[in-house]
Amino acid sequence: MGEFWPVPDVLEHLAGRWRVERTVRDLASGDEGVFQGVTVFGPLEGGGLLHEESGTFTWQGVPRPAERTLRFLPGAAPGTADVRFADGRPFHDLDLTSGHHVTGHPCAADLYRGEFTVRDADHWRTVWRVGGPAKDLVLTTEYTRVS
Repeated sequence: MGEFWPVPDVLEHLAGRWRVERTVRDLASGDEGVFQGVTVFGPLEGGGLLHEESGTFTWQGVPRPAERTLRFLPGAAPGTADVRFADGRPFHDLDLTSGHHVTGHPCAADLYRGEFTVRDADHWRTVWRVGGPAKDLVLTTEYTRVS
């Protein structure tokens, strides 16, 4: 992969509105879906950011509304984040001080492996590889800052 763009403070960097395009590939069946929408990182009471994503997910030709909410809290080290699900359960850590971060999340019998890459001030990407007895997926998300 190309150069990484270091981010001294992930919460400060992500704050604001981002256009989102995600592809979801099922490696077992060959099916592919697409999510298009917006993610807003807004202030969270007590510190951190509330990540609210909404848009349309099209799977096997059928478009459906889709949304998710995450909490990006200040991490253990300065400039990092502790990412949690909306209900407060831990999801993953996030450290973009080098512009690149790899993390994991066990979910029942499946393992999620995430790779985060910041390309410049207005573009970043996540690639999640999900493997387990029931899943064999690759989710690639491109984020573009909305001015």
